[in-house]
Amino acid sequence: MEKKVILLTGASGGLGRELARLLKDEFRMALHYYKGEKELEENADCYYFQADLRQESEIQEMIKKVILHFGQIDILINNAGVSHSAMTWKTESEAWKNTLAINLDAPFYLAKAVIPHLRERKGGSIINISSVVAQTGYIGTSAYAASKAGLIGLTKSLSKELAHFQINANVLALGYFNTGMIEEVPENQLDDIVNQIPMNRLGEPNLIASTIKWLSSDEGAYVTGQTINLNGGLYS
Repeated sequence: MEKKVILLTGASGGLGRELARLLKDEFRMALHYYKGEKELEENADCYYFQADLRQESEIQEMIKKVILHFGQIDILINNAGVSHSAMTWKTESEAWKNTLAINLDAPFYLAKAVIPHLRERKGGSIINISSVVAQTGYIGTSAYAASKAGLIGLTKSLSKELAHFQINANVLALGYFNTGMIEEVPENQLDDIVNQIPMNRLGEPNLIASTIKWLSSDEGAYVTGQTINLNGGLYS
């Protein structure tokens, strides 16, 4: 069977790089980046597309280029994200706006742009990457937590709008994994985080990749509108 095409945003970031590496053998990969480095070798089944996700026009243009290159999109993974750490009363308005623009507005505009194509193909998957912080809150993360909580609401609405077209939409609420934004956490704070996790360890990216594969398969096609918690028992 022809390999499905994944559009993965934020593919030049820590988690995005790992997901691209873990998924590339089973899928054709359209890898979004903005300013980061291209890590994988480009070929007919793996290609990078640049876009500023804060601009709806650039998102629409990227979707057109992906379809032109691959002929289709089957799975949209909204992975791109930023985090700004500051107490609420110290958060600058631009930091708030930028966090919401990339973490919440962009997934909305990406879904908006790709849904007509998925409807035409009579199937597909949208997978949004959220965070346990959306469910628990955390000091100094009001903008990040709000944006990731918004993704959960967006996903639930998408799932109801798209189920009739055999398109599933789900959100992964990630705990703390050993790549990505965790790399910016100071060592002493990291120890505190790990001590809070019931499994007493950080997660491995292959768990996320395996969940994506399942949700994108025929076996996972009936699963939609779900917040899937991958967090080592940190929240349930």
